[in-house]
Amino acid sequence: MHASFDTDYDELIGLIYQGPLEEQPWQTALPALREMLDVQVVSLVLRPPAVGDPGLILNSVRPEGADAPALASPDDWELTAYRDEFFSLDPFVNLPLEKVTALEDILPDEALTASDYYRQYLHPIGLFRILGVDTAEPGGMLARLRLSRRKQEPRFTERDRELLRRLTPHLRRAIEIYATLNRTTSERDVYAGAVSQLAVATIILDEQARIRNANPIAQVLLEEGDGLTRNGDSLQLAGRDANRQLQQALATIIAAQAQGQPSVAHALRVPRSGSRSDLGLVVRPVPHSEWSQGQSSPCAAVFISDPDQHESASKQTLGELFELTPAEANLAILLARGLSLAEVSEVQNISQHTARAQLKSIFAKTGISRQAELVRLIIKSVASLG
Repeated sequence: MHASFDTDYDELIGLIYQGPLEEQPWQTALPALREMLDVQVVSLVLRPPAVGDPGLILNSVRPEGADAPALASPDDWELTAYRDEFFSLDPFVNLPLEKVTALEDILPDEALTASDYYRQYLHPIGLFRILGVDTAEPGGMLARLRLSRRKQEPRFTERDRELLRRLTPHLRRAIEIYATLNRTTSERDVYAGAVSQLAVATIILDEQARIRNANPIAQVLLEEGDGLTRNGDSLQLAGRDANRQLQQALATIIAAQAQGQPSVAHALRVPRSGSRSDLGLVVRPVPHSEWSQGQSSPCAAVFISDPDQHESASKQTLGELFELTPAEANLAILLARGLSLAEVSEVQNISQHTARAQLKSIFAKTGISRQAELVRLIIKSVASLG
């Protein structure tokens, strides 16, 4: 590769690896690549279009005007969908993996000019010459990188192709990082959402007992400041004894984690003001691998249950689980919240005779015979995750 590429090459490699961590992936790398190769558009296809799915392409388009900046500003960054009718016409798909290919290698200029793809897609947006490479990560994500120039601009040279060849292994690794982060984030969000649906407040602390994350239910409790509060980055409990027990539990867990020793969970009751029920609190270590330790790493998790928090079972999900009618599902949920049958009748504005008939039907459908069993069944079911 010519020496003129070497000046910005190292910086570009860094931007490629930074891409998976950016709010809009590769928002700095693609403009830098566009300028280095002097092209109009750089596109990274992360998900091709399909029926009912517009797909996902990251585009960096050269700003108009002679005084355009060397790197596109955030306003020049576009997150766009490649229309499926154009993708279906595109002859420049399914390239051999890791092989840098120009559109002219598979479709001469004359044939391209006569094609529907050129007339319907390339010509209206003023593009003609395309250089591309496809790469895939082990988990199955296929990424397609495309660089486009206008018809009057020079063809891609061997020098251009060599740069893309050198970049491709780095792009593949960055795509693998991106896919891994996405999968991990999706799994984490599923579990975090399930915990929130179960009405469990969760607070994550690091090795210095600083709060690093709190789910929405925990944030509400912290903002209320009744029983537990946030003092800067520290979690505090109301009452000197309760707070001392919490800090001792955290210190014990953190010390054990630092030494690679097992530690046990600690349970506390957290009193609240007035007639509000005490909170139940469990502190437990966050599992980690040998190499995951470090500053600001998750170290301890605090789980908090609020007896006053209404059970959040979904009426629709409960009905589907046990073939209950909407009225029966609603009655079951109200009973699970602690209301008596008479109170349910009053809230629902139905007679107690009707309520008893609905309860009898619920018993028959669920195979239980006591109201206490029904409450336990609802609480332990997956209805709250609906």
